[in-house]
Amino acid sequence: MDVQLKRGILDACVLTVLSRGDSYGYRLIRDVGDIIDVSESTLYPILKRLEAGGQVTVYSMEHNGRLRKYYRITDSGRQRIREFLDQWRELARVLARIEAEVE
Repeated sequence: MDVQLKRGILDACVLTVLSRGDSYGYRLIRDVGDIIDVSESTLYPILKRLEAGGQVTVYSMEHNGRLRKYYRITDSGRQRIREFLDQWRELARVLARIEAEVE
């Protein structure tokens, strides 16, 4: 799969999971993993990129005596999901046209 396409899909998956509610790294790996295979080394750069883009915010809370980082989707992140879905629908139309021409 094309790297840029996969990046967009992974971003959308992370944002979709966060749209259900705030979450932390380990839980995100598990929940996103239910949709698409993702490793810790892949997830954290995605989260940093989404944070830098204003699509998620980060805060810390104590859990069992340690600080845990939580991620929350922003309105911009919700908009990004809608944009991704619009782009995907457009891509599906183009692929259907290509497929019809080839057959």
